[in-house]
Amino acid sequence: MTAFPNSGFLSEASDRLRDMLTALATSVSLDRGEVLFEQGDEGDALYALLEGALEVSFLAMSGRKLALSLMRPGEVFGEIALFDSGPRTATITAAEPSRVLRVRRKDLMEQIRKHPELAEDMIRLAGLRMRWMGAQLNEQVFLPMPVRLARKLLLLANQQDAPSERIALSQSELAEFVGATREAVSKTISTWKRSNVVEASRGGLQIHDFDALRQLAESDLI
Repeated sequence: MTAFPNSGFLSEASDRLRDMLTALATSVSLDRGEVLFEQGDEGDALYALLEGALEVSFLAMSGRKLALSLMRPGEVFGEIALFDSGPRTATITAAEPSRVLRVRRKDLMEQIRKHPELAEDMIRLAGLRMRWMGAQLNEQVFLPMPVRLARKLLLLANQQDAPSERIALSQSELAEFVGATREAVSKTISTWKRSNVVEASRGGLQIHDFDALRQLAESDLI
């Protein structure tokens, strides 16, 4: 029997959804850097993340890659394209070795026809996803880059088992998360480093002063 993470969407999913995943899903393993699906691909399956971490990203009109977030175990995704038959709205890439469950569209739709209560899970999931994406895009448009960076670092830290652990992302990768250049991110981190808010090293960053970073994240005057 599949052991589901007690976190993310799966922690509140109905027994029917869990039963469906157990009965119909196939397991897919991904190496670090491997792409599960790309923006624009046909949406033919629903996924649940069991192990690892997945990066959610898309290409802006300018062609620049924008990384929205990292998904952690317990997240369910891929539902939007199932209902409108449109292409994938984002690219999903393994940020570390990961394992997901996959349910094909035809099998999922058949189960929804047999068990209409499953649709409640899917509608709730789609609503949460749209709210989340709207909030992420709002931040990219309206907040100054240092505020976006502070908020993203706090989010990434809280997704880890221990928030004080080193965040294993390079400054180039952080730049993709906040829609900025590496140079701009590096300059901001250097300023925070002098104030002992963070400690940066090659390929990673550790938060030393969470209270100070929260103040930076709540300010729009930086």
